[in-house]
Amino acid sequence: MRLYLVRHGIASERLGPGVTRDADRPLTDEGKDEMRVVARGLARLNVKPDVVLSSPLVRTRETAEILVEQFGCELKFTDTLAPGVTAANVWKSVARYPQAEQIFLVGHEPDMGMLVRDLIFAGPEFEMPFKKAGVCRVDVSDLPPTSPGIIKWLLPPKVFHSL
Repeated sequence: MRLYLVRHGIASERLGPGVTRDADRPLTDEGKDEMRVVARGLARLNVKPDVVLSSPLVRTRETAEILVEQFGCELKFTDTLAPGVTAANVWKSVARYPQAEQIFLVGHEPDMGMLVRDLIFAGPEFEMPFKKAGVCRVDVSDLPPTSPGIIKWLLPPKVFHSL
């Protein structure tokens, strides 16, 4: 199984009119444009997700919707990818798609990095910070993982501009 961990795109930094909670912060226009570039770049890399699982927060919802627009796959929102995730809960969400070979997980930092750590069986000192709109592919044989997954790549959004 190929897992693509995706950090949401650039979101508005400020609360203000219509945005009174952190969960309601939308992507900026720049963030939307950058996610479209990332989605097109992923398609050029022959990525073909079966499903996109996303945190329900506005910025991740918008990120996931851009990915689904590119790939035309199923989209599901799950609280298991909201900030403060636990790997065990994420694996339960992924387990609902046993036939899926490629799954996108759209979430937040530092959670995406911690999920990579758990997938590859790294220790607590391991850190893998994601840039906004960054994507990491980790291949696993099963979930929950019974053996370490393999990091195939971690790409910041600027790489996708050259694809």
